[in-house]
Amino acid sequence: MTLIGMLHHRKDPNTVIKSYAYAVVAMAEGADFIYFTPKSVNFDNQTIEGYEYKNGSWQEKITLFPDVIYNTGSPEKLDVSKDIINQLKETIPFTTVSLGNKWVINERLIKGKEFSNYLIPAKVLKEWTDLTKFLNLYTDVVVKPMDGRKGQGIYFIKTCDKGFIVNKDSQDKTYTKNELKEFFYTLLEENTYIVQPYIISKTKSGLAFDFRLHAQKNGEGKWVITTIYPRIASDCTIVTNINNGGYTNYLLPFLNQEFSEEEAFNIKRTLEYFTLALARHLDELQMLEFSEVIDEIGIDVGLDENQKLWIYEVNWRPGCPPAFYLELDVVRNTIQYAIYLANNHDKVKRDIRQFKKRDMEKRKVPIIAVTGSAGKTTTKSFISSILQTRWNTFESKDYWNRTDHTQIHADLINNNHQAVVLEYGMGFPGVITEHCRIIQPNISVITNVGMAHIGNFDGDIKKIAKAKSELIHGTKQNGILFINKDCENSKLLEIDQFKGKIITTGIKNPADYRAYNVSYAENGMKFKVRLHDKEWSFFIPIYGEHHVYNALNAIAVADYLGFTPPEIKSGLLFRKPPRRLTIYHLKHSITLIDDSVHSTPQGVVAAIDVLKNISPNRKIAVLGRMIGLGDRRVEQYQKIGRYLVKQGIDMVITYGRYAKGIGYEAIDAGLPPENFKHFMDEEAMHEYLLNILQENDTILVKGASIMNMFNTVQFLNSVIGVKE
Repeated sequence: MTLIGMLHHRKDPNTVIKSYAYAVVAMAEGADFIYFTPKSVNFDNQTIEGYEYKNGSWQEKITLFPDVIYNTGSPEKLDVSKDIINQLKETIPFTTVSLGNKWVINERLIKGKEFSNYLIPAKVLKEWTDLTKFLNLYTDVVVKPMDGRKGQGIYFIKTCDKGFIVNKDSQDKTYTKNELKEFFYTLLEENTYIVQPYIISKTKSGLAFDFRLHAQKNGEGKWVITTIYPRIASDCTIVTNINNGGYTNYLLPFLNQEFSEEEAFNIKRTLEYFTLALARHLDELQMLEFSEVIDEIGIDVGLDENQKLWIYEVNWRPGCPPAFYLELDVVRNTIQYAIYLANNHDKVKRDIRQFKKRDMEKRKVPIIAVTGSAGKTTTKSFISSILQTRWNTFESKDYWNRTDHTQIHADLINNNHQAVVLEYGMGFPGVITEHCRIIQPNISVITNVGMAHIGNFDGDIKKIAKAKSELIHGTKQNGILFINKDCENSKLLEIDQFKGKIITTGIKNPADYRAYNVSYAENGMKFKVRLHDKEWSFFIPIYGEHHVYNALNAIAVADYLGFTPPEIKSGLLFRKPPRRLTIYHLKHSITLIDDSVHSTPQGVVAAIDVLKNISPNRKIAVLGRMIGLGDRRVEQYQKIGRYLVKQGIDMVITYGRYAKGIGYEAIDAGLPPENFKHFMDEEAMHEYLLNILQENDTILVKGASIMNMFNTVQFLNSVIGVKE
């Protein structure tokens, strides 16, 4: 049985009149119902201490978290508990979400375009000239609070011979220009107001009127019209709200009284179509921007003398006129939709993602996915940094590259984003296929195929390449694929059946985009690339030839997307991912290289190259255990040991189980035995480092994230001290 929670800011449900109706209807619909406040939520044991309506009264009850929440309290008063509410939203669907104030909705509809021609011109009032411009243009204007409710605080200002007539609450008052200016600034001290031209929407007898269009989602998750009715203002005012003296009528009698039979029929059909069309449109805009759906709106529209509809305002939680006895209809739709949402939450989320996917396809948004055994994060960061020079770009966060991260990204991407750059990690077969199922790229980059996670693939590099090829198969088949021409293992990628365009990058071999004259520079790397038959020089603020490959991928993607060489050069001066070859200049002229975020044989070799190239004096490598090599571990550790000696590394320190194999092989290759030390204890290793470090040393710290090698970086920074 579905448990519906009604969230309100008031603790006592007896003070919330409508709570009774929701409890009774929930019972009639076969659902359990609990009334609660944010303060009654216990996240430790996933319970709430709320109230259940039973035997004619509200009784305290502790229940597990509800299956769905109807959020009905005052947004302003619930705002103090937004952290609790946001935490609840992470696991529990909410039927009701805020559309924002009048101005936010107005801006959203302008951006959505479809209904923008029904919007009355409006401006947020900040200066006296804002009001005078509207008065000069339209003569008669309406000034109302941006966050107003129930027709309160609305002023009708009319230009007259003596100055201006201001009407509020059926009372007219005449102002001179200076008096109105003084009154205007008094208003702005109290609230934020918007100004609009007055739309003449009057009955035959001269009374102002508008229509309230009330729409909700039903038990099938579909939009239905709850009611449409006219609201007529009392004499001497333009405010139709019943809280300010207005009154309501039934739709058909009103239309038949005010219009011809044919006009009445056409207006009724127009209002019905408009109600559902605008509800769906706002629902879609909410999906695109916030990955949420809405369940209920109230639209106030006017009908001018030419029978053109004008949107006065949209309310995301409209009231219901008691004169029509519609309260139970409203409640029934809400409860039935809550049950539907509880039972179909996953489907609703899938529908939102599919809708957003279709929108991005329609807008031809570049969706760029990066995978590879090494260089994913840096390549992603380079690409995003360049695209951000011109476009609003969504970039996956730091090292978030698991499929559950991609699920989160799917909800965060919205219709403001002009490009999407994602990193797809892979530890087992089928993982990249799942990434692509969640968000399908139309541009893909495979940086290389190496030994990372090879232990999960029976030690077979061909199986690694096959798993990486899932990105090729998962990319839009008319899309673009970028691959590394210098990577021997990338020749194993399954590119034969890809129907899109393949673009190659490289340094050593001819490629579509080739870097040359690669060299170390102060604080980074320099290289050249020919773009459109012209040579361009580039600089990246990170060491290592392997990062030139990453930058080259970004250059190729950006150039394909039409970015200019100056934009590309600017974007390459990016914010480097944390703990990726970060250089610290310590006291006593000691240089510390932090590359502690991840470790693969390919990455260790690249980091050793950096150590060799930037150190003019003694070179010390502190290497932690690598994970996921399986039966290839001994072979890869031996290769690294030999490579350390080949590159002239003076001291080798290893940390963690099996890592000592690196040092033993280095000794066999010629490293003096006294220059190798292995540790299983972090504190002992730190103490040893303090004893052996000398002035002008350069020390590399590299290891798998699970080894927490960053602790060593922090230790050296704090004990030796960073040079000021």
